[in-house]
Amino acid sequence: MRTDVLEQTDAVTTHAVVTGRGDDRRPRSGAKRKRRWIAAGLIVLMAVLSIPFVFPTLWMITSSFKPMREILQKVPTLWPQDPTAAAYGEVFRLQPFAQQYWNSLYIAALVTIGTMLVAAMAGYAFARIRFPGANALFLVVLVGLLVPSEVTIVPLFRFVNALGLIDTHWPLIIVPIFGAPAVLAVFIMRQFFLGLPAELEEAGRMDGLGRWGIFWRIAFPLSRSALAAVAIFTFLKSWNLYLEPIVYLSSKDRFTLPQALTQYVDAYGGPMWNVQLAATTLTVVPVLLVFLVAQKQFVQGLANTGLKG
Repeated sequence: MRTDVLEQTDAVTTHAVVTGRGDDRRPRSGAKRKRRWIAAGLIVLMAVLSIPFVFPTLWMITSSFKPMREILQKVPTLWPQDPTAAAYGEVFRLQPFAQQYWNSLYIAALVTIGTMLVAAMAGYAFARIRFPGANALFLVVLVGLLVPSEVTIVPLFRFVNALGLIDTHWPLIIVPIFGAPAVLAVFIMRQFFLGLPAELEEAGRMDGLGRWGIFWRIAFPLSRSALAAVAIFTFLKSWNLYLEPIVYLSSKDRFTLPQALTQYVDAYGGPMWNVQLAATTLTVVPVLLVFLVAQKQFVQGLANTGLKG
């Protein structure tokens, strides 16, 4: 009997040594607990660091439900003491806000789609097609990043005025797609296409695809992450465009949202803060939706194009 017990004990010990399932369970559970504490600490740290970014947005939303007297009181409060949604009704009563909202929405959508297509084709050409002066031409394109829009606004206005397009939305659509605002998008797409394996193009040529077929069927579908980054950058820039609408537009029904937000003033020219905050709250909704939908591809696009820093 004693011999059988000793043999069973030796077998269990040998199995524990071979499989590594011995007395190391306690250290493993301790390491796991330590990782959990580290993860919890990082979450708390990130929550604290996000306060300066989240608090202004939260204050804007809550203040849009305050009457004017609460916003102007000496001791401000975060939450409204007497909440009301009257400011949201004033947003649409004082101006054609729905039309202005649509103006910004469709302009930003057209600019985003057009920039994605043009930047993808230009970026692919600079990255994968060898032609004389390609690097020099790309440097000339990059110079567009160094030129402020305020410098070119006067010649652009004269050009648009000569074409009879003042007080229309065409300058807000065409200029960003083919002008300096699209340079960053071209750079992002070029950096992405430089990283594509050459074997993909060789496989496409073996299947009988030409240059356009390789771009449209192989390179373009693979660039979704970079296109998402371009889409967010472009949509946000077009959505927040302020100087150009002031220069090109004069009719209220053609205003875009940044221009419309400055029109909510009282009889003495003072800002109606609660109405402006309500209009601004409605304005940020599309931007948040676009980022929430494409945030994963946005981060991947930054990583793949070398902009992660």
